[in-house]
Amino acid sequence: MEILLKGGVVMVFTALVMAWLGTFARWFPIKGVDGVLIKDYGLLVKAHIDYILMSLFCFAFYGVAKSANIELPIAACWLVVIGGMTNPGVFVIAMLKPDFWKHLLAKLYTAASFIITTVGFIWVGKIIFKAF
Repeated sequence: MEILLKGGVVMVFTALVMAWLGTFARWFPIKGVDGVLIKDYGLLVKAHIDYILMSLFCFAFYGVAKSANIELPIAACWLVVIGGMTNPGVFVIAMLKPDFWKHLLAKLYTAASFIITTVGFIWVGKIIFKAF
């Protein structure tokens, strides 16, 4: 279950990187960052918010499970963490490569990310729901 904590921390750190990139892109422009590295500022903001939300889910799932003495399956925890990283990753890739959505591999990556996230969240949620 501790993978939820470690994954959550990695997601918070990733969100901080997104915040700094956004700050430099808008308020302290550095040649090569805005417009060259960051092609879509709106997607950067979406990635930042999504990483924060996913980290909060990890922390909440861990906290609820720990406080209620529920042991979550490690596979379910891994699915939550993998989904929590790959789901916002869709925005990051699209921010860097605007034609991302035109490629079959991108569509497969996005679908796999959503499926992994959904299965993990439903699995953990179902266990927590049954415990109460």
